[in-house]
Parts: sequence; C-alpha cells; structure tokens
Amino acid sequence: MLNSIVLMGRLVADPELRTTTTGRSVCSFRIAVDRSYAKAGEERKADFIPIVAWEGTANFVSRYFSKGSMIAVQGQLQSRQYEDNTGAKRTAYEVLAREVSFCGSKAETGSVNPAFSAPAASAPAPAYQTATPGDFEEITDDEDLPF
Repeated sequence: MLNSIVLMGRLVADPELRTTTTGRSVCSFRIAVDRSYAKAGEERKADFIPIVAWEGTANFVSRYFSKGSMIAVQGQLQSRQYEDNTGAKRTAYEVLAREVSFCGSKAETGSVNPAFSAPAASAPAPAYQTATPGDFEEITDDEDLPF
C-alpha cells in the first residue's frame, strides 16, 4: 500500500508550536496550494491543506517559517475521528509531515536569517590570463598516453 503526499504552497498563518503532556513538540500549520486548472475568465483557486509536524520537524518549521513563506512538504495523509461541540461525529484529514524544505528565494519571504546568508565578498575575483595556441603542444606519440 502507498500513502505519500508531496505539496508545495504558502503558509496562510504563522505555524503554531505546542508541547504535549509527555513533552513532545508538535507544530500545526496550513498551506495554500494553487490548483493547476482555472476556467477561462476565472481566477485560479487554491486548496487549504492542514499539516502536522512532530519533534525536530515541528521545531524546524516553527523556527524558520512564517505566514507567506513558501514551503515544500512530503508526508502522508491521515484521518482522525472526533466529536464536535454538538456531539456530532466528525472526521478530520491532515497531512503528517515527514520532511519539509525551503522553496523560493529569500527576497520572496522578506526575511533573511543570518545563519543562511552568504558571506560578504572580501577580495576581488582573481584575474586570469587567456591561453594562446603556442601554449599547447601536440602529442604525436600515442604509446605514452594514459588512456
């Protein structure tokens, strides 16, 4: 059997990091994923997908992602049963994130983390000389070639 989902979208709100009574980190967030098809003359629609991440993945998402950030999520679909306030039985579907990745540029997200910024240029790039045909010698003896 196969239960695998790969999504890429933008966070619709800041991720919510909580800790369970047993001390495990859990992070909940939703992403907006554009649909690939739009009828002529209509705007493209989006689906809003709830995501749950645990432990290290949860801490990573809460630390480096915020509302509007582009994110890629790889995981699996899970469902759970619950009762709402009126006592009616409901089913919730969400993606259990196994891996998350950055998408898009730093300029798109609007924030730059110093740990991920490129080092400043400290010296100019070296100048290189161009070769002339006299710099190369033709090999006429095939017996000494290494290949």
